[in-house]
Amino acid sequence: MSASLPQGFPQPTEVNVIEVKQYPQYRGVTYTHTGDSRMATRVAFDPLYQHISTNQIAMTTPVEARYVVEGEQTEVSFLYSTPDMTPQKIDSQVMVRDTLPMTVVSIGVQGAYTWESYEQNLQKLQHWLAQHPEYEVVSSPRRLLYNSPMTPEDLKRSEVQIAVRLNSN
Repeated sequence: MSASLPQGFPQPTEVNVIEVKQYPQYRGVTYTHTGDSRMATRVAFDPLYQHISTNQIAMTTPVEARYVVEGEQTEVSFLYSTPDMTPQKIDSQVMVRDTLPMTVVSIGVQGAYTWESYEQNLQKLQHWLAQHPEYEVVSSPRRLLYNSPMTPEDLKRSEVQIAVRLNSN
């Protein structure tokens, strides 16, 4: 990783390992992309980068992509280093959003950030969840992308995650 994690974030999940992790509350700047989710991170990069540059905010890792309506709407976020960071200027293309603490089931991934890789690893998580009925899904899946576009494809690290909670039954 070339940049630091936001305050309180756990380390990335090891490659091909599925684990349950806790995330603290965090704040980030979000661009909402409507259309082909495969293009979301590419389309979102410029307005998000412009926001952090204008506000002199250091880049952190990971970039977060939340698939709000699978295949139709994606929220891509650059995360701030601390949850109390407040930008001076906010362009109309982006919004600052706070995310509450969450529990996720996560799988570590190595390789290119392709849609096929995302779908394959999402299926692995869904299979794991089917075998662990003590957890219920509470939101749409997300992907955390840890490396810059300049990182060789085979070395890139990411995670696919689904927010969960313990079943109350």
